[in-house]
Amino acid sequence: MKKGATQQQENQEKLAEVLRKVEVPEKKRKLVLKRVKEKLEKEKTMKLSIKEGSYASIMNGLGNSYIIPFALALNANNLQIGLLRSFSGLLPPISQLYGSKLMEKFSRKRIILTYISLQALTWLPILFLSLLFWRNLFTAYLPYILIAFYTLYAIFGAISTPAWFSLMGDVVPDNIRGRYFGRRNKITGTVALISTLIAAFLLDFSKTKGLVLIGFSILFLLASIARFISASYFKKHHEPKFKAEKKYYFSFLQFIKGIRKFNFTKFSFFVASMHLSVMVAGPFFTVYMLSELGFSYVTFMAISLSSSLASLIMMPIWGKFSDKYGRKEVLIISSILISLMPALWFFSSSPYYLILPMALGGIGWAGFNLSSFNFIYDSTSPQRRGICLAYYNILIGIGIFIGSALGGLILQKLPLLTLTISRYLIVFLLSSFLRAVTTMTFLPNIKEVRKVQKFRPIVALKKTRFVDGFIHGIEHESGVGKVK
Repeated sequence: MKKGATQQQENQEKLAEVLRKVEVPEKKRKLVLKRVKEKLEKEKTMKLSIKEGSYASIMNGLGNSYIIPFALALNANNLQIGLLRSFSGLLPPISQLYGSKLMEKFSRKRIILTYISLQALTWLPILFLSLLFWRNLFTAYLPYILIAFYTLYAIFGAISTPAWFSLMGDVVPDNIRGRYFGRRNKITGTVALISTLIAAFLLDFSKTKGLVLIGFSILFLLASIARFISASYFKKHHEPKFKAEKKYYFSFLQFIKGIRKFNFTKFSFFVASMHLSVMVAGPFFTVYMLSELGFSYVTFMAISLSSSLASLIMMPIWGKFSDKYGRKEVLIISSILISLMPALWFFSSSPYYLILPMALGGIGWAGFNLSSFNFIYDSTSPQRRGICLAYYNILIGIGIFIGSALGGLILQKLPLLTLTISRYLIVFLLSSFLRAVTTMTFLPNIKEVRKVQKFRPIVALKKTRFVDGFIHGIEHESGVGKVK
């Protein structure tokens, strides 16, 4: 890092010398040097952000990915699994309001560093629950204690989110945002995939020795360490000048009332409704595979990772596609794929078959998440990004809370009926139907914000050379692989 900083300083000195030789006025010379320095600092921060995100992904792969399996190991029931997702989905977005308010008093870097450090510490009491279960202490209450601590963990992360989102919006140029975050997500996703797979083998090994709870404890300890390392990279981030002003504030009620008038509000309701539809089934794919189908942790993660792998392959393609043809075009395609995914679980319980719907979902979610993320940047001004993100996520949190609780409640009540098919499959079909209805209801009313080229699917298909593989045509039409 010191070598890179020295090279950067040398480049600035050379530029200053050139400007002096061509007799550029001192005031203008200082302005040029300041802009160049700012540009170099931003480029350095973009590289650091990928490293920081990689360690955060290790935490997600070792920790977040195994919260539901850990809850099952603590003998949590379907309703408690639903509550785990409900509260960790609702309260963190609400806490983002507090996070956006903090930006009026403190620097964005300080907010991020403080709360992701607290997030890292929260893994310690979570892993301590394994010891309590092993000693047979408070076993009936441990799922509820897990709900409380994991929700607190999510809250700390959420408080830092508006500051991070605002800072990265100032760092990454508009014209490469899709490509940059597509590349960043591909790298961090690869790290998460590897971490998750290693964790699965560790858990399977510890389970054969009758020490699965110790396996979870090791994972959560490593997740905490990884988050502290990611925090160390944040310290090196460049923070562009920014001052949040109260005059840019508007209430949540004003935001809600804009459903008929404001494009961003319509978009927010669409994404929230999609999350509600998804979470009716979302937390229970894991339960279905581990509890009802009896898959091992390795089989479970192999199926789950097919989604991550498909997502990684498509992420850069979606990024360049959205930069060229717009976020809405990606939302349309990805929403269709997301709607199909849970219905496909109805046809077979073979682990080899289940890779197909999971991979399809991974392709869809890669496009949906990336385009949604960039749509927020496109639709909001720098001063209002923090508060807009908070309101956006509050709506999503409400959707997650209702969807998860509804799914858990339905699963608790369905055993009272005499059914010839799995109750989980009924919930999956319901979720698929709700996703499709949400897509058809909201998306036609959302407008593309940026000026983009019109996507012509027929032209794209004509350009596709099937002898070289279908992806060649998609890459060509989306601009992937072109030298610029």
